[in-house]
Amino acid sequence: MRIGIIGCGAIANIIISNITSEDSGIDVVYFFDSDIERAENLAELANGIAVLDFKDMLNDVDLVLECASPDSVKTYAPTILEHGCDMIIMSIGAFMDKEFYMKALKIAKDNNARIHLPSGAVVGLDGIKAVANFNLEEVNLVTRKSPKSLGKDINTEEVLFEGKASDAVKKFPFNINVAATISLACNQDINVKIIVDPKVDRNVHEITVRGDFGEFKTTTMNYPCSTNPKTSMLAALSAIKLLKSFNETISVGM
Repeated sequence: MRIGIIGCGAIANIIISNITSEDSGIDVVYFFDSDIERAENLAELANGIAVLDFKDMLNDVDLVLECASPDSVKTYAPTILEHGCDMIIMSIGAFMDKEFYMKALKIAKDNNARIHLPSGAVVGLDGIKAVANFNLEEVNLVTRKSPKSLGKDINTEEVLFEGKASDAVKKFPFNINVAATISLACNQDINVKIIVDPKVDRNVHEITVRGDFGEFKTTTMNYPCSTNPKTSMLAALSAIKLLKSFNETISVGM
């Protein structure tokens, strides 16, 4: 499988450092970033090619991996999908825009392309998907992050946001992809609370799900990426696992 990457920051660097064509059947060939120097540096690390125009990769890849931003998804995804290229999208918050979601869905269907959304920085997504259509009554997410990861300089705990996921991703587009991922998994605009807490050094996501099936709760405590405190290490690891799963004969879970 030949892959091109859009966005050559922290997540892309972790992925490249943990995937090689020799042991995974994955060949990451092209690199594009608005900062060409970042693309060139990562391309050199992977023995790949940095491109000035993302379109230059589309005729020579099977899949494009987006690791940039929600705005980048909206800018590049339609053209990529029109070429019939599959995509893995990390900036899942872009799909909380229902109009864009339907647009991307139609383009993908019309061009026989697939869109893959990794589980990202949380656990328990398989359970949420399993119960999504069985009288799911309530889904709540409480996210607790350090001031540094949210760009704040405070000494006391503070609730920064409480409301629906669709509003949370607008206010925190680089911090709360988790809310979008859960919402899409369960077909609901879930309830979200975001807390900045100077006492924590990890990104904590607590999910509570209730319905006719019963109730479950998961807590994920992720260390942030050393190069970008806004990003959880687990988000990158979930993309790596998804990429490797394409070549697995036996798949466990959803």
